[in-house]
Amino acid sequence: MRTPHEPGAATVVAAQRGEDGALDELVAAYLPLVYNVVGHALGGHPDTDDVVQETMLRAVDSLGELRDPAAFRSWLLVIAMNQVRERHRRRLPLPVDERSLADRADPGADFVDLALTKLHLTGQRREVVAATRWLGEEERELLSLWWMEAVGRITRAELVEAVGISAQHAAVRVQRMKAQLDASRVVVRVLAATPRCGELAHVVGDWDGQPGALWRKRVMRHARECDRCAAAFDDLAAVDGLVARLPLVPVPFALDPASWGAAGGVGEALAGQGAGHGSGHAGTAKSLKAVSSAKKGFWAQVAAKPLVVATAVAAVATAAVVAPMALPADEPPPLAAELTLPPAFTTEPLPASSAAPTTTTAPSSGSSPAPTTTTTQPQPAVAAPRPPAAPSAKKGVSTWNFDGVGKALGDVGAGWVYNWAPTREDLTIPQGVEFVPMIWGAKTVTPANLAAVKGQGSTLLGFNEPDLGEQSNMSVEQALDLWPQLQATGMRLGSPAVAHSGDKAGGWLDRFMAGAKQRGLRVDFITLHWYGSDFSAAAVGHLKNYLDAVHARYGLPVWVTEYSLIDWSGGAARYPGASELAAFASGSARMMEGLPWVERYAWFALPADKPGTGLYAPGGAPNAAGEAYRSVG
Repeated sequence: MRTPHEPGAATVVAAQRGEDGALDELVAAYLPLVYNVVGHALGGHPDTDDVVQETMLRAVDSLGELRDPAAFRSWLLVIAMNQVRERHRRRLPLPVDERSLADRADPGADFVDLALTKLHLTGQRREVVAATRWLGEEERELLSLWWMEAVGRITRAELVEAVGISAQHAAVRVQRMKAQLDASRVVVRVLAATPRCGELAHVVGDWDGQPGALWRKRVMRHARECDRCAAAFDDLAAVDGLVARLPLVPVPFALDPASWGAAGGVGEALAGQGAGHGSGHAGTAKSLKAVSSAKKGFWAQVAAKPLVVATAVAAVATAAVVAPMALPADEPPPLAAELTLPPAFTTEPLPASSAAPTTTTAPSSGSSPAPTTTTTQPQPAVAAPRPPAAPSAKKGVSTWNFDGVGKALGDVGAGWVYNWAPTREDLTIPQGVEFVPMIWGAKTVTPANLAAVKGQGSTLLGFNEPDLGEQSNMSVEQALDLWPQLQATGMRLGSPAVAHSGDKAGGWLDRFMAGAKQRGLRVDFITLHWYGSDFSAAAVGHLKNYLDAVHARYGLPVWVTEYSLIDWSGGAARYPGASELAAFASGSARMMEGLPWVERYAWFALPADKPGTGLYAPGGAPNAAGEAYRSVG
C-alpha cells in the first residue's frame, strides 16, 4: 500500500543514483510520517525533534545500502523505531529529589498539545489524543505505529516489521495497547468532569498533575467503584474509527517548501540554526555528497545543520485529512475500558506439583463443552445440584472477593487460588485449596509483605505484567535489582508474568531470564498469561502453540496463571457465547492437564459478577463455562 502523495520505488532509485531533486522529494513526502511516529512514541518529549532528525539523517546516509527500493517506507520505520528505543535507553532517570517541572517536556512543545491545538479537536477525538499521555513507553511506541496504520499510512506488515515480533503477537499487543488507551480515555473523562466528584477529589488530593501508571490505576479503580464516575465508561466510541478520521499532526516549519532547490534559499533559511551540532554528522555530510550530485540540495544543507530537519516541511502534513479506512481483520480492537478489571492480567507461580496428568490429549479442538473423559457433563447456566468436583492439583482460579466466593471455590475443583496479593485478605478459602501469595510490583516489595508471604505457603508469585504500564510497569533492570529480596524468602519462585511475547527473543521476559542467569539469580518456573480472540475450536491449539514455544525457549516448567477468550477487535470487548466459552474452558483445561511440563494453570476469573469470562455467578452457582471448567481435573 502506497498513499497517493508518497513517491514510489522509482524515486528511491533516482535518489540512490544521485538524481537532482529525488532526495528532496523523498524527504518532503516521508518527513510527516516519521514526525508523527516519533512524536506519538515519545509523547512530546523535547528530544522528539532530535530523534526525527537523526532518523532522517541515518536513512539518507545509508540509502545506498537499501537493496529493495519498494521497501523504503518499511525500512524507514525500522530506523525510526530503533532511534526511539535508543533514546529511551540513553535517558537515565533522575533521582527523585532532583526532578522538577524544568526536567519535563515544555508544554508548548508537547506533541499532544500540538495535536489538540493544530487539529482543532473536540469531543471524543480530543479525549483519545489526551489519553495518550497516560500510556507507558512501550505502549506509546506501538500506538505510534498503529495510529499510522489506522489512518492508512502504513500496513500491518510494516507495523510488524518495525516492532520486530510475529504478526500474531503484534495483534495481541495492539489489542492490549488499545485496551490501555480506552482505560486512559476513562481517566481523562473522570478528571475533566466538572464539578469533580468529591470522593475522587480526595483520591487525587496529593496528585502532582503529571500522568502516570500509578495514578491511572487509582483513578480507574475509583471510576469502577463510584456510581457517579462509572458513567465515564458509557458511550465510548470505537477508538479505531476515531483515529482513522484524524489527520496527521503537521510538522513544525520555518522554511517555505517552495524554496527547497533554490540555490542559496535553503542555506539562508538554515543559517544560524544548530551550528553547534553539525560536527556530529560529518560522515553523513560526506555520504550525502555521494548520494546527491547537487550540493544545493536540501539535505546536503541539512546534513551540515541538522537541527532544522524537524522544521523543514509544512504544507505536506497540513493539507489533507486522511480518509477513513477499514482496519485489517486480524487486528483485535480495543479492550473496553470497563475491562480494566481488578488487578487483571496477573501472573502467578504455584507450588510445584508432582501430580500426574489425568488425561493425555493433543491440542483439543475444544468443540464440545462436555469433556468425554468424565462422567459429569457441563450443563446450561441453570443446572441441577451436584457434588463438588474432586480438586485438581494443577487447576486453579484467580479471584477477588464476591458473594459466594467460598462456595464457588469449594465447587469448582481447583487445587489453588490467588488474589494478586501477599495474603488472602478477605477471601474465604475452603480447606484443601491452596492459597498462593504474590508480590505484585516494585512498591509491594516491602519488609512487611515479604514477611507475610512466608506464612502463606511454599511458592511465591512475582511481578504482575511488568511490561504493561497499566500493571506493575517495571523495567527489566528494576525487576532484576529487586529479585534477590523475593529469592531471600526461600520460596519457590516463578518468573515475572509478562502480558505477551513470552517466546520472543529480546522481549521483556527473554531479557529478564538472560539477566537472571548473568547475575546468578534463581527462577524456578515460567509464568504466562494468554487471551485468545479466536472463539473457534482452533483456540485450544493457539494456546498450546504458545506454550510449546515458551517451554522450548527456556526449558523450565510453565504455569499459565491467567487465560481466557476475549476479542478486542471491535469498539468494545467482545466475549464468546456461553457454548463457545464452555468448549474452550473444558478443552484448554484438558489440554494443559495432559502436558506434564505445565505445572499449574488458572482461569481468569472465578467471579461472573459482571460481563466477561467468569465462571460463577453471585451466590456461588456455576454458569456453563463454570460447569465445563469444573468437570476437568
